[in-house]
Amino acid sequence: MTGWNTDTLAQTAGAGAVTIVEGSSFCVSASNGDIVPELPHGVFFRDTRLVSRWTLLVDGAPVESLSSTTPQPFQAVMIGRAGHIPGRADTPLIVERDRRVDNGLRETLTLKSYSREPMFYRVELVAESDFADIFEVKEGRAAGESRPPRAESPGRLRIDSARGGGGALGLEISARGAIASGDRLSFDVILGPRGTWSEEVRVTPIVDGERVSIGTDTGPLPEFQPARRFLAWQSGIPVPSLEDVALERVILQSQRDLGALRIFDPRHPDRAVVAAGVPWFMALFGRDSLLTALMSLPLDPTLAVGTLQTLADLQGSRFEPFSEEQPGRILHEVRLGATTNLALGGGSVYYGTADATPLFVVVLGELARWGALPDDASDLLRAADRALEWIARDGDRDGDGFVEYARLNEHGLVNQGWKDSWDGITFADGALAEAPIALCEVQGYVYAAYVARATLASVDGDDTAAAAWNDRAEQLKHGFNERFWLPDRGYFAIALDGEKRPVDACASNMGHCLWSGIVDDDKAGSVAEHLLSDEMFTGWGVRTLASDMGAYNPASYHNGSVWPHDNAIIAAGLMRYGFVEEANRIVFGLFEAASHYGGRLPELFCGFDRREYPEPVSYPASCSPQAWAAATPFSLLRTTLRFDPSVPTGDLWLAPTSSADLGDIHLRNMPFAGARISVDASRRGASVAGLPAGLTLHRTPRWSSVVSTRRDRS
Repeated sequence: MTGWNTDTLAQTAGAGAVTIVEGSSFCVSASNGDIVPELPHGVFFRDTRLVSRWTLLVDGAPVESLSSTTPQPFQAVMIGRAGHIPGRADTPLIVERDRRVDNGLRETLTLKSYSREPMFYRVELVAESDFADIFEVKEGRAAGESRPPRAESPGRLRIDSARGGGGALGLEISARGAIASGDRLSFDVILGPRGTWSEEVRVTPIVDGERVSIGTDTGPLPEFQPARRFLAWQSGIPVPSLEDVALERVILQSQRDLGALRIFDPRHPDRAVVAAGVPWFMALFGRDSLLTALMSLPLDPTLAVGTLQTLADLQGSRFEPFSEEQPGRILHEVRLGATTNLALGGGSVYYGTADATPLFVVVLGELARWGALPDDASDLLRAADRALEWIARDGDRDGDGFVEYARLNEHGLVNQGWKDSWDGITFADGALAEAPIALCEVQGYVYAAYVARATLASVDGDDTAAAAWNDRAEQLKHGFNERFWLPDRGYFAIALDGEKRPVDACASNMGHCLWSGIVDDDKAGSVAEHLLSDEMFTGWGVRTLASDMGAYNPASYHNGSVWPHDNAIIAAGLMRYGFVEEANRIVFGLFEAASHYGGRLPELFCGFDRREYPEPVSYPASCSPQAWAAATPFSLLRTTLRFDPSVPTGDLWLAPTSSADLGDIHLRNMPFAGARISVDASRRGASVAGLPAGLTLHRTPRWSSVVSTRRDRS
């Protein structure tokens, strides 16, 4: 995934951990609401742990957790009990913590007494901050000293980091009626018979001595700024109505999660992009955000527009080995970091990725196919051409026609595809591949980028340029099928290594090649067979690495686990080549897996066989919610519906494949070609209402001409 270049696994936040998020700020706590520095808990602001301890004590004892819910992505409500009376089994005191994150934190404490007698309680909130970098927390390396609070005024504590100069962080903790002393705010609470007490506590970030606004709303939830923004998002996205209730739950959860993961560039507040995932990747990532935007086109095409515009603004313009910036290159990651004071895109940009640059062009072409290009797309088109220049110049280091990578410094990512862990690219015997490495799926992305550029040229009426780009795509396709195909194995090499040897592991990457269309028809059947073999398919999804490979480990990050987004791309590729049954096995498996996770697909889960364990086995450090996992259900739905638009040619294909299994599917208010359409797929057939003038609906699959050239696998 993103920025994973360490031997150290992320710590687990503990059973029942509660995570809430708004923009790039988030909070992780125990189920009772407490935050402890020994675990990857905290209130995080600008990739820094602003609060490392946040403990609620009632008469000196912690609150016992009863339940915790997240009514909104940015809100958690935790119910507990406290005030135990010696000699009694139960306590009459219920404690509610209503927590909302928005830059800082706003937490309303409520005590409810069910005693018939007056009661007196001492309520304390203990706070600390270590101002640790997010990755120090994630990897269990946050060993810095906590900074002591100091009482500034009645009801107000302040903590400052040790750093001086630009970007210095601090925080203020405040509550009316509180006593500020030492490391805590205290309240003396007297409750009458069956009485109630409530007070709001605020954690406000301080940057260079200035308080950061966390909003002034004190009214009901809809008046809270994140709630207003979230409600506006929900009003503009499709309304699903599905016969399969469990499937509908998955779709609704994904809509909520993608809305919560949006972050906004302060310089362009109308421009939304999707952060990679909670809790560790609340930042803009080139590859992750592009693929998420692409899979989310049926939900909100403006995410793709905002992502492209932001990435174009940050596109490489010079040669800089430290950040691996090169002219035309699309970034890997924007990190704010504990040592910076920078808004989104203001700095801390790292460019070490081989796939984001071609994917930029692919997404721009897909926007054209959806009829969702901005009115003036000239800047984006120029950025696409600069990206294509990078592919030919710096992406293809040795001029062999393939894009390869090798990091330009000692601190960058060793592997620069989506499997970017240090051991993510191996031979069949488990040996590590040595750079420069040309990944198979990256060649597919480049092929798709050439085809997309041809589409964009056709939109502009430049048929000569369109033909030239299509010719370039065909040349790459020919070379790829000649060099990457392993005829004795019947599948594609995952990569070519630095000596141009095929890296012969059987891996999921070749499914991406089906998706891009770079695979020759006569090889697709064997690829599909391997992807759905017992060695690759778990029953829930396709493993990242086959179980008979030397590096296989079902509980690893990239060498045998199951990634939902990876499977969504594979399923789309299988469907493109006419493998309907195989594609739907993945679709059904992932939707069933989601039901075991409460309707939310995680970043990844372990690659154990379904026949061995009846439920998917969680990977402990998996992000949830995570962007491309949240976008996966929309891609799966589009795949099984065979919903394929081509607005420039006036065509829309809709040929559902799974109505008998998934039941009726109705999508209202779907943004498409500047209009709002309704899509209906049932056992009785498929239809689209509100289709813009000039578009023709085809109730056959778009790729039927490809299917007809091979034996029918459906």
